[in-house]
Amino acid sequence: MGRSLRPELEPLVNDFLEYLFSVRGYSEATVRTYELPLRQMLAHHRLEETREGWCLDILPLRRYIASNTPRTVAKKLSAIRSFVRYLRDQRGLPILLSGDDSVKVPQTLPKPLDEEHIAEVLAEADPAGRLILALLYGLGLRISELRSLRREDLSGRWVRITGKGGKTRQIPVPPKVGKMIETYLSLHPGGSWLFEKGGAPLNDAQLRYRVRKLFRAHGIEATPHQLRHSFATHLLEYGARISDVSELLGHSSMATTQIYTKLGSAKKLEEYSKAHPLMKDR
Repeated sequence: MGRSLRPELEPLVNDFLEYLFSVRGYSEATVRTYELPLRQMLAHHRLEETREGWCLDILPLRRYIASNTPRTVAKKLSAIRSFVRYLRDQRGLPILLSGDDSVKVPQTLPKPLDEEHIAEVLAEADPAGRLILALLYGLGLRISELRSLRREDLSGRWVRITGKGGKTRQIPVPPKVGKMIETYLSLHPGGSWLFEKGGAPLNDAQLRYRVRKLFRAHGIEATPHQLRHSFATHLLEYGARISDVSELLGHSSMATTQIYTKLGSAKKLEEYSKAHPLMKDR
């Protein structure tokens, strides 16, 4: 394999910060919250060339942020992931992130939403909003996975999801969600992305706003991550196997999923597909 030119990360970080301010319209205060962890990353990282491109390993950063609060650690990792996404999507640089899952984030979870509340919001949402909620809650998607969904990823009773690090997984589509997909596609034919505007996919902020707005109309504060968390929690409470839930969530290790078991579970069911409320075709 011929060696490609080693990326110079510091000027790329500066370009990313300018992009956030000038293109994305972030305030100076918000840009500063990105700058600190990125400067720390510049001081504590490894950059190695692989067959897939350059691998940015931030494992050396672990010892320097371990004493931060859980919220701060999560924000710093999010900033670094956003930077790598920018390098791939905006600069066309084949850079993969490694070591972010090894950085210890104290295990705190958002409170899961009640099934009744989710059902109430789903029932009154418009077709697009209903499908957004159903994919987050019915399939347990990350907001980034929802954003990157293409129409070609939908194949009958299965959907192909591209998760962290470009890894793909196949998830079964619950019957109710399948009907929502059919309704939405009949109302919004054409296009490449499942949720798009002007030929471009809706970004994370736009999707997150839709979710918050739908729940706030019912006096409920909720986030996309809470819906993913509720997906896992409700499956386990209804008796789904942790190995199945881990695979559906796209976790690289089942240990990541085990935190959800602290919330307890109800009776065992024979198949995980019978566990989730949206699996019931009625």
